[in-house]
Amino acid sequence: MPYFDAASSAPLHPVARQALLASLDEGWADPARLYREGRRARLLLDAAREAAAEAVGCRPDELVFTPSGTRAVHSGISGALAGRRRVGARLVVSAVEHSSVLHAAEAHVAAGGSLTEVPVGRSGAVETAAFAAALDEGTALACLQSANHEVGTVQPVAEVAEACRAAGVPLLVDAAQSLGWGPVEGGWSLLAASAHKWGGPAGVGLLAVRKGVRFAPQGPADERESGRAAGFENLPAIVAAAASLRAVRAGAEAEGARLRALVDRIRGRVPELVPDVEVVGDPVRRLPHLVTFSCLYVDGETLLHELDREGFSVSSGSSCTSSTLTPSHVLRAMGVLSEGNVRVSLPAGTPEGDVERFLDVLPGVVAGVRERLGAPEPATGAAAGSGSLVVDALGRRCPIPVIELAKVIGEVPLGGTVTVLADDEAARLDIPAWCEMRGQEYVGEEPSPKGGTAYVVRRLA
Repeated sequence: MPYFDAASSAPLHPVARQALLASLDEGWADPARLYREGRRARLLLDAAREAAAEAVGCRPDELVFTPSGTRAVHSGISGALAGRRRVGARLVVSAVEHSSVLHAAEAHVAAGGSLTEVPVGRSGAVETAAFAAALDEGTALACLQSANHEVGTVQPVAEVAEACRAAGVPLLVDAAQSLGWGPVEGGWSLLAASAHKWGGPAGVGLLAVRKGVRFAPQGPADERESGRAAGFENLPAIVAAAASLRAVRAGAEAEGARLRALVDRIRGRVPELVPDVEVVGDPVRRLPHLVTFSCLYVDGETLLHELDREGFSVSSGSSCTSSTLTPSHVLRAMGVLSEGNVRVSLPAGTPEGDVERFLDVLPGVVAGVRERLGAPEPATGAAAGSGSLVVDALGRRCPIPVIELAKVIGEVPLGGTVTVLADDEAARLDIPAWCEMRGQEYVGEEPSPKGGTAYVVRRLA
């Protein structure tokens, strides 16, 4: 069964498995003790730290292991903010950061701090000038991911790091998605990552803090991991994480080129095979193994279930697959279509045949879901009728509001309008995205007297 969700968690690398099993016998003792077993455990821990530091591009004494990548992010943000509290209380982040960064930002604001979110373009990347403009004398810390976890867009970390250096602001980089493919370039100050993203065991994160960065660990003091990660180290998992990181990096160039070719095939073929599809994310500056696309007139939850029935495990940022029924904050910030969203992230070793079978299966799956939802045909007729129509989609979830809009747009003359009444949060993102895809004008929105929101669309084509 093809597993296409490596961005969530990569399969355990064979080297990680071997190192994990071996260190269960050798690394069970307390590495802080001075007897034989403790010294042996300490040697394993030190070797793992050196290997991980080499991959990160920092000194071994600048790197600590944490119980998860999320804990690394939280500890890095809280420690850096506390260390620079005399400078100010402003935290600057991009609008598409991982939820771990945004949750830490929420906690900072709740404690009295301030937050600035730097917007991104439709590719998902920040502009260096916009990020630099958000930095001021009261900025304590800035955060920027190395590559986006949902659409694969690579951020201009080196340029932003230089802007942060000029402003005297430390930069924390969430490198969870990219570290397995190579080091993060540029003069970053702090870096966080998670082992299960590159094929290491779950439950191991790492946090690097450059010498000279003001840092005050928060929470009860602990003598382990330089006081930055409390609790007994999971040594077997740490050893496996470091060993697998070294192994995947050794083959990253060749495997990255191979997977990029497969992803290029998906990026090119899906719009040809499936009508009304938007491929999102930067087509060039992106991770080699990840591609995301959104399908009009498709219920994302049903689409993922149907692909699973066909044997494909994929992910989604669609509101139709989330418990909150709100679109992914990444897709929202990019201003792209969220309905019918599919993220394909190929693990190392993915055969070409699995990708070809996915391309064979996808068109029929999408067509079947659209048919069940009563979606319009790809080519819509051009009837001439009233100059204005109202579509009541209140109480109906995505993608129904967009489907109803598409059904009636041809019933108004050129220059006429359609007003869609909807209370589904996804409509605020998907209706403007549909207009851009179909060459129509999105006029705007206003509160509806019947509840929800009224979205106005003018027919141009």
